[in-house]
Amino acid sequence: MRIILVGCGKIGVSLISALVAEGHDVVAMDSRPDVLEELNNQYDVMCMAGNGADCEALLEAGVEKTDLFIAVTGSDELNMLMCFLAKRQGARHTIARIRNPQYNDKSLSFLRQQLDLSMAINPELLTAQEMHHILKLPAASKVETFSRRNFEMVELLLKEDAPFVGQKLVDLRERFKAKFLVCVVQRGSEVVIPRGDFVLRAGDRIGITADRIELWKLFKATGLAKRQARNVMLLGGSRIAFYLSKMLLNSGSNVSLIDTDRATCHKFSDWLHGIATFCGDGTHPELLQEVGLQDQDAFVCLTGMDEQNILAAYYAKAQQVGKVIAKVNIDEMARMAAQMGLENVISPKTVVVNVVLRYVRALQSSMGSSIENLYQLMDGKAEALEFIVSGEAAYTGIPFKDLRLKKNILIAGLLRDRKAIIPAGGDMILPGDRVVVIAGQHRLNTLADILL
Repeated sequence: MRIILVGCGKIGVSLISALVAEGHDVVAMDSRPDVLEELNNQYDVMCMAGNGADCEALLEAGVEKTDLFIAVTGSDELNMLMCFLAKRQGARHTIARIRNPQYNDKSLSFLRQQLDLSMAINPELLTAQEMHHILKLPAASKVETFSRRNFEMVELLLKEDAPFVGQKLVDLRERFKAKFLVCVVQRGSEVVIPRGDFVLRAGDRIGITADRIELWKLFKATGLAKRQARNVMLLGGSRIAFYLSKMLLNSGSNVSLIDTDRATCHKFSDWLHGIATFCGDGTHPELLQEVGLQDQDAFVCLTGMDEQNILAAYYAKAQQVGKVIAKVNIDEMARMAAQMGLENVISPKTVVVNVVLRYVRALQSSMGSSIENLYQLMDGKAEALEFIVSGEAAYTGIPFKDLRLKKNILIAGLLRDRKAIIPAGGDMILPGDRVVVIAGQHRLNTLADILL
């Protein structure tokens, strides 16, 4: 596909990296020549200095023969205008980054319709949603949802005393009396799609798929069940903090916020009924103790500096706070945080890349199946995809034991009539099913890509 991307900040560069890796023809546009020069040295892209709201610049970039136009500059209004102009000049599909909470309320659907936007993405809102899922299921380090939340995949880091350690996968379901599947394992730098005789070890990061009830049953049986975080403290009055606070308050949690700026604290108090705000430096241990860190179920670090988030999160972990989450954008920093023992490190860049890649692959899909969800797993070394089967195909009506699947491909679940099925050898895919697939070292555009 031919793609024009305008706005080469952190989100833009992450998208360019992912799109180039997928083999797309990318044109990168930005008003800063120095940024483009660095980008040109790193990636095989055509770089163009210019204003994406300039019709002549868009024509020079070849907008009339572009399959997808993506605008991710720092201005919502500019992104919307650029997408509008690109669409009028021939771009087939458009995506705009729209971050302002006022736009992401009732007016967003109206704006999308009037501007003919294919998609609006809000990194802060998407990140807040991912964090909210984790806070509802504190035993997990990551939670991904499928089929309108009827089916979930959670990532767990196995500690020395974890009940799964030393167990063969084939024995787990019988032992814990729950319908679930360990579908992917990361051991060190290696990621595998495991077989039944695979033995789990301490330090493994595993992915488990099941419906929500079976997942809770498993967590209860293993002693991993923890109640939803009720007392949550946020550090940093960012947009993510606003969206996350709103979600937590609506679900009945007690929320407190620390920020160095008094005006920000006042805004949060005015906007969100029931939130408690504290003005001060949340990286100081004395302040954290004074405002009751030790009484919190969860602590979420959302400042604009990765270093502050990591240090504050590490301190909260040392104070035995039940759940600690840190927002970290720089990849090297995220790896360092993981090495320090922080299990929940979330990057808005990764969240946005998942959403855009899902859309791009859906555009490429042939008839018969389409991508509904796509998530990167285990530091991007594997993917979980949800396909909707719309008709008869080479893989429908055939028992799984007779399907010839590519190596490192696993069918992790079927969703049929809102019922989740952990597949066995005699099960088969039928038209209308939603199919969850785990893929290691494969790039899937359609469900047919799983076959040899």
